[in-house]
Amino acid sequence: MAAGEGTRLRPLTERWPKPILPIDGRPVIATLLRELASAGLERAFVVTGYRAEQVEELLGDGSGFGLDVRYVHQPSVLGSADTVLRAIDAGAQPPLLVTAADTVYTGGDVGVFVRESAGAPGALAVRREPPRPGVKVVDGLVEEIGYAAETPFGSAPLWGLGAELVPLLDGLPGPPYELANVVRRALANGIRVRAVEIGKTRDLTHAVDLVSENFPYLGS
Repeated sequence: MAAGEGTRLRPLTERWPKPILPIDGRPVIATLLRELASAGLERAFVVTGYRAEQVEELLGDGSGFGLDVRYVHQPSVLGSADTVLRAIDAGAQPPLLVTAADTVYTGGDVGVFVRESAGAPGALAVRREPPRPGVKVVDGLVEEIGYAAETPFGSAPLWGLGAELVPLLDGLPGPPYELANVVRRALANGIRVRAVEIGKTRDLTHAVDLVSENFPYLGS
């Protein structure tokens, strides 16, 4: 999902889309695509919108990252669920791995998620750092998302959607149309959503993060 405007990163994102900004000196989306390839994925549908041409110029056909990359356009900020629907309309088929394009995962964690979510109707990555928004997990299953009480887990922007969850993308409240509401619908319908714990994630939220995430010696 690479269509967002990155408003909290302005003025940087007035010139560049958030997914091509660097962490550890490399564009975030480039790091992500290499992780997807390492996890055994072969094709990625990259949904672009804001400053799409920069994302598409960087990634090309995906061969440099070991993937077949196909592009889908989202005309405005319509939410994560709308992003998935557009990819499905363009030919993506479940089971689907859905991720934000502006997040760096701990190395190998995408592969862990792929393996541990295999065969589940739905799956959500959960993390202890950063810990929000909260997720209630019981016996390895998501019981509540957006959980306000104390919990060690927060949700990460990494989802697994099996064929049972795809119909729940239709008729969501919005815009914007959000994947969190798909998970809530699944739970309300008695569909099991597996919680897969991953490690720390890294993201550029504010302009100062561009410095701290690329010059780690400044923290010493």
